[in-house]
Amino acid sequence: MAELPLVHLVMATGSLQSQGAHRMDILRYGRSGRPRLTPTELLAALPEVGEFARVEPDERYPQPNATPEDLCQLALHVEAQLRRPEVDGLVYVQGTNGVEETAYFLNLTVHSDKPVVVTGAQRPITAFGADGPLNLINSVRVAGAAAARGKGVLVVANGEINAAREVTKSNTYALHTYRSRDLGLLGYTYADRITFYRAPLRRHTMASEFELGGRASLPYVEVLYVHVGARPGLARAAVQLGAEGLVIAGTGPGALGMLREELAAIVHEGVVVVRSARVGEGRVVRDDNWQEPGMVAADTLNPQKAALLLALALTRTRDPDEIQRLFDEY
Repeated sequence: MAELPLVHLVMATGSLQSQGAHRMDILRYGRSGRPRLTPTELLAALPEVGEFARVEPDERYPQPNATPEDLCQLALHVEAQLRRPEVDGLVYVQGTNGVEETAYFLNLTVHSDKPVVVTGAQRPITAFGADGPLNLINSVRVAGAAAARGKGVLVVANGEINAAREVTKSNTYALHTYRSRDLGLLGYTYADRITFYRAPLRRHTMASEFELGGRASLPYVEVLYVHVGARPGLARAAVQLGAEGLVIAGTGPGALGMLREELAAIVHEGVVVVRSARVGEGRVVRDDNWQEPGMVAADTLNPQKAALLLALALTRTRDPDEIQRLFDEY
């Protein structure tokens, strides 16, 4: 009988391993006073995971992932673990709010074809209907699956497999929160097997040209949200705070509203401006009614993911045409 795959488990803080005051505590469990489970304690509570893989808990990495600098450290740690020949895949557990950003950043910066799965939970492990246990077990199954190799970083939850580039959190509390809207799921964690129905085509992981090396920080990129009350001066203020790039969460297909004139001037000063959209679906096109010379279009990336790609792009170039190439390829 073949040996089970070895999956490395890394955990940050999040709902999956949290403990509420009682089984109906699904809103204020962060204040229960009960400690979160460690990776070892979580695995002990879920012995069924051993049916699918040998899971190696990482007790040395409790670092948060709240800043780009945190993500840089995480990516370097993940890549180091995957370089170990005995490791077949990796699962990273964190709070659901930032899963899509973490997954996409790892998708751009971790150079390995081994499966990397990011997961979390909408409810603490102590709650009625807790989704975390099965999310973790299914994530381990995917991380150890040969079929998951080479597909980039994946987000596994609610029985579904999403690509890091497309997935977004779509609901505040519902279990079916992760969706890939325009482009759809990659596959499912069926009870009898892991099944993929498509694969990502945009560049990722092994094909990525982004290298972190010893980099501890990234250029500062700010996201500005366009709405009826948005006033000129916001973009200028962000630049004065040190922003080297701006991502605009525009209305409709990336319209700039009252910020258009100000942003056009800022582009001429050498600050890179990327037009994204706040609507949640669809593509932003570079040569359209709202484009100003030198601006970059985010394609289908949402603003928060566009900000990560722009920050990495700024480590290589400030040429808007070259940055547009990166947005077209990643």
